[in-house]
Amino acid sequence: MEKVAIVNVKSFGREFPEFLDELKEKVGYVEKFIFSQDASQQELIDKLKDFHYIILGNDPTFKAEFFESCPNLKLIARHGLGFNNVDLEAAKKHNVYVTKEENIIEQDAVAEHAVSLLNVVAKNINIANQMVHQGEWGVRRERLMGYQIRGKVTGVIGYGNIGRRFGEIMKYGYKNRILAYDPYLPSEKAEEYGIELVTLEELMAKSDFISMHCNLTDENKKMINKDTLKKVKKGAILINCARGALVDDEAVLEAVESRDLFGYGADVCSQEPIHPDNPLLNHDHIVLTPHVSVYNLTCTENMNRKVMEDIYLIMEGKKPNVIVNGL
Repeated sequence: MEKVAIVNVKSFGREFPEFLDELKEKVGYVEKFIFSQDASQQELIDKLKDFHYIILGNDPTFKAEFFESCPNLKLIARHGLGFNNVDLEAAKKHNVYVTKEENIIEQDAVAEHAVSLLNVVAKNINIANQMVHQGEWGVRRERLMGYQIRGKVTGVIGYGNIGRRFGEIMKYGYKNRILAYDPYLPSEKAEEYGIELVTLEELMAKSDFISMHCNLTDENKKMINKDTLKKVKKGAILINCARGALVDDEAVLEAVESRDLFGYGADVCSQEPIHPDNPLLNHDHIVLTPHVSVYNLTCTENMNRKVMEDIYLIMEGKKPNVIVNGL
């Protein structure tokens, strides 16, 4: 009998409990774990050393020490797209496959969530909702003055699968001109998509709406900071459905308070869960959701099915899908 650990993925099997039953029937023992974001390697080793497969959420981080102490492990299947919480080289050294979701699975879900955040911030819907619940139907309605979205300029940072879908919605749904900053996107592809490739500085200066859809790397941490925000078009709206560490929270707050940014909408935070003292929580023009852009039934079902198929393929002596550590 083999063992499956579901680590920090509360949604797995919640809406689709039949998936848990299927795993137990086809694999054997299945257990769900919740660890703190900064769980030690020893804690992870103590709880997971006997498991063969790990279905992993956004945290904790698995380092070389973990792989050295878990000889039974065959697979870490990320229940998501990012894999910066796994030491890929260490996993490869110990012949452990690391996989991620196929990009297409999250494409619509995250792009739609980014557009939703943009609408909430641009229309001050969060403030309007508070007014209704607090009995302030006609009180100081000037608080609700926002932006029309049609006919503006949208800047997309990272024009991959999700960024491209977001750009399509803004281009064809809202008739926006689309600027993109993506060092890895060939110019002929940009032409095919009907968008304009620009520098980050030009994107910041010309965009009414800026949406982040790039991967997190050591090079782009806090790429949105005081310096880049000095170049932003006055009154722009910033959306982040990528990774919280891409932005400097303090710099974004200052930009919103000074009205250099009209507002900020994000599904991610630099520390998750967000610390209750984080000042981003105390501003009407900052709208945050708790990393839930993939929380719809279609996306959740497809994500769950994909990580299960990775396990089944290994059991059949085959390679899993979308391997990210070169095995």
